[in-house]
Amino acid sequence: MSADQPTVLVVEDELAQREVLAYNLEAEGFRVSKAANGDEALLLVDEDNPDIIVLDWMMPNLSGIEVCRRLKTRPDTRSIPIIMLSARSEEVDKVRGLETGADDYVVKPYSIVELMARVRTQLRRVRPATVGIKLEFADIILDSETHKVSRNSKPLKLGPTEFRLLSTFMEKPGRVWSREQLLDRVWGRDIYVDTRTVDVHIGRLRKALTQHGGEDPVRTVRGAGYALG
Repeated sequence: MSADQPTVLVVEDELAQREVLAYNLEAEGFRVSKAANGDEALLLVDEDNPDIIVLDWMMPNLSGIEVCRRLKTRPDTRSIPIIMLSARSEEVDKVRGLETGADDYVVKPYSIVELMARVRTQLRRVRPATVGIKLEFADIILDSETHKVSRNSKPLKLGPTEFRLLSTFMEKPGRVWSREQLLDRVWGRDIYVDTRTVDVHIGRLRKALTQHGGEDPVRTVRGAGYALG
C-alpha cells in the first residue's frame, strides 16, 4: 500500500454500513480505518491522523455531532474535513451539523458514487497532490498526475521518496513538519524507518531542487523539523 494514499476514517455503528463504506473507499484507492462508535473514533484520530472523516450522526453514547464538536475545537484536529452522514433530512438538522463544524452533510440513504465524489472534493482541499492537482510554490511546479517536477521551467529529476516529500511540503507551504510526521506521511505507519532516514532524503531533495541553481527552499527548523519556504 502506497504511503501517500489518503486515509479515510469511517465512523459508523452499523457493521454492514461500515463495511460497505470501507469496501468502496478502498476500491477508490483510499486507506481506510474504521470505528464503531464515537469514543473509538476519537482514539483512532489520535493514532491514525486521518486525512478525512466520514462520520455517522446517530450513534449510541457519543453522537457524531459531539465527536465533530470535539474535533473541531482542538487545534490539532480542526482542519480535518468531516462529512456527516445522517438519516435526518430536515433543514434544521443539516444547519446544526454544519454549525458544529461538519464540512459536508449527506442524507441517508445516499448514493455511494455521490459520497465518493464528496470525499474527493474535501481531499482536494487538504491533500491536493493525491487527487492529481498541479501544485505551485515560487518557481517550482509539481504535477502529481504525471509525476513531473520543474523549477524555473527546467525539469528536475526526483526519486519517488523525494517526490512524496516535496508533495507533502507543497500542499502546506510554511508548515513545519516533524521527522515523525514526515515518516507517517511519506513512508507510511506500517514501515519501520529510522528518523535519520528523513534527513538523508531531505538532503537528496535539496540537491534535486538546486540542480539548476537557485536557493534551497527547504528550511530546517531547529528542534522541530522541516518546512518549505
